[in-house]
Amino acid sequence: MVTYRPFGQTGVRISSLTLGAMNFGQRGNPDHEDGVRIIHRALDEGINAIDTADVYSGGESEEIVGKALAGGRRDDVFLATKFHGQVGDNPQHRGNSRRWIVRAVENSLRRLGTDWIDLYQAHRPEPDTDFDETLGALTDLVRQGKIRYIGTSTFDPSAIVEGQWIAQRRGRERVVSEQPPYSILARGIEREVLPVAQRYGLAVIPWSPLAGGWLSGRYHSGLTAPISGRADRLPARFDPTLPANAAKLTAVDELAALADEAGLSLIHLAIAFVLEHPAVTSAIIGPRTLAHLESQLGAAKVTLSEDVLARIDAIVPPGTTLNPADAGYQPQWLTDPAYRRGGGSSARRIGVAS
Repeated sequence: MVTYRPFGQTGVRISSLTLGAMNFGQRGNPDHEDGVRIIHRALDEGINAIDTADVYSGGESEEIVGKALAGGRRDDVFLATKFHGQVGDNPQHRGNSRRWIVRAVENSLRRLGTDWIDLYQAHRPEPDTDFDETLGALTDLVRQGKIRYIGTSTFDPSAIVEGQWIAQRRGRERVVSEQPPYSILARGIEREVLPVAQRYGLAVIPWSPLAGGWLSGRYHSGLTAPISGRADRLPARFDPTLPANAAKLTAVDELAALADEAGLSLIHLAIAFVLEHPAVTSAIIGPRTLAHLESQLGAAKVTLSEDVLARIDAIVPPGTTLNPADAGYQPQWLTDPAYRRGGGSSARRIGVAS
């Protein structure tokens, strides 16, 4: 049975597990009826929070969630979705600008079949867009009653603090939550993101507590090739022959042995670890099948001993992300050389001919 935790300082309480809907639709499980069954099963087990995004299967995930919540289930669900990534083929249908946000929210409301979204999140930062532009648009949506709260996902700690500063100094609605990547294999947010969230009273709803499947029990030493379509698309994160991923395999083997000693499945160990951190509100689980959901539900009842937590720290030290590609976001000033060059670099950054 799940427990319920305060969602930051909002007064709302959500389940310790949030149902992530990324795997519903063509990029995961294309069977809408099966997706609805999975969602209903999660709700019946006490999960009251669902997280999706407009880019998940091009909006199809939102449509499936909308179908599942029709017929009277919507009112009891804390419903979260996200904007930022490109939806469809039009390159203008993306970003954190006011122009796109006011259109994106209407599209999400229509697909979800609802009049309001509880938590509307910026899916990633967009350094070339003034954060005040984004928060100004989101503030208007709160005041119009179309969204209840504002959140971010995979933001650096400096950007999280900037959002709080903008709200205070410029009269914007405050960001109340952050959704970062967090697992035993990707512990980088322990350095600053989680302490910053605690300092400002933000809810934290981590994604990928199973490290993209690495902690699901499917990965083990001796693996020589990716084992899923997502792995094929993202070799930097999943190719077991790369040194950073080989280090993950070694850690997974040790963690599997530890879970066995503790009488737990590796899945339960991994999710329970995320829930142990005092800054974490709810861990997002992303089942593709009903069997996946059933294998994860019990993690909400698991409490890890100090000995087990200490042994996890010995396998993957606090604050360590074994593969930097698992951080979820790399700032443009690291990935784009134009941000590190003088003499016209600003023109290159915004796509202006020099």
